[in-house]
Amino acid sequence: MPGIDDSLEFHPLNVAVLTVSDTRTPDTDTSGGLLAERLQDAGHRLADRCIIPDEVRSIQQQVSAWVADPEIDIIVSTGGTGFTPRDVTPEAVIPLLRRVMDGFSVVFHQVSMGTIGVSTLQSRAFAGQAEDTFIFCVPGSTGACRDAWDHILALEFDSRYRPCSIAGQVPRLRHLCA
Repeated sequence: MPGIDDSLEFHPLNVAVLTVSDTRTPDTDTSGGLLAERLQDAGHRLADRCIIPDEVRSIQQQVSAWVADPEIDIIVSTGGTGFTPRDVTPEAVIPLLRRVMDGFSVVFHQVSMGTIGVSTLQSRAFAGQAEDTFIFCVPGSTGACRDAWDHILALEFDSRYRPCSIAGQVPRLRHLCA
């Protein structure tokens, strides 16, 4: 039966939060704020947080810097996954990936269907792995970030989740799924 096994030890992950937006500021970034708050409340460490404009090069530079940082296990980005002309997160991040996690998009859309209906079709949420760093890219709305965290990421990042969580694929925690 899948779920949290409370008899197991919790291993916090080091998570960086990237907000992709031309208009958000630290005071108005409710989506990045929600993700940062939720991950810390769950016991993980906020490794870094920043806001980057919707520009391929800027996004790639920040993501690449975090991928190169051995202290960062996971990157969660919010914003830039829609279909407006400025939405370029997939175009920026997908070329950096060595593997795509197709299931994340499927599960995100299933969850999203319950909250926003067929409007979920306008989301290009995705996830994958660059080097040994996992990257999850979700829409920029606070509701989408809430859906992603509460229904997917909170469980996927919890090392006690069984049969296995993404925590067991982080190099320093690979022994968890051995």
